[in-house]
Amino acid sequence: MPLRYQNKVVIVTGGSRGIGRGIVKAFVENGAKVVFCAIGAAAGEALETEFSRMGPGSCKFVDISPGNVMTPLWEELAAQTADAAAAVHAGENAQLMGRMGTEAECGLAALFLAADATFCTGIDLLLSGGAELNYGFKSQIPS
Repeated sequence: MPLRYQNKVVIVTGGSRGIGRGIVKAFVENGAKVVFCAIGAAAGEALETEFSRMGPGSCKFVDISPGNVMTPLWEELAAQTADAAAAVHAGENAQLMGRMGTEAECGLAALFLAADATFCTGIDLLLSGGAELNYGFKSQIPS
């Protein structure tokens, strides 16, 4: 099966963890050569070792505006509250879908945005699980 992004170059800022890591992984698995930024050399080197690929190509820049996505940062912030489980549950309830997004879903959204749609430029995809529709308890999906 041919790789969709063979001979393409992808640039990801903040690519060593969370949403960025999910995006790096999705593009590497689809054959792209990925350039990414990371805070801390060790994190960047570890990801490079894990996902290294070769192949020059072209670049296209896209932007994703995520809602609540379960990332290491979300987990760290929830752990700093009096009740981490309640903080995560509140984040889930803020999403119309009743759950937080995943790093993998962010990676798939980035693949979608980088498709060969030549008349599509400068797009910003809301990857929010419906959070932009209003704030407060939204989930109608029973836990």
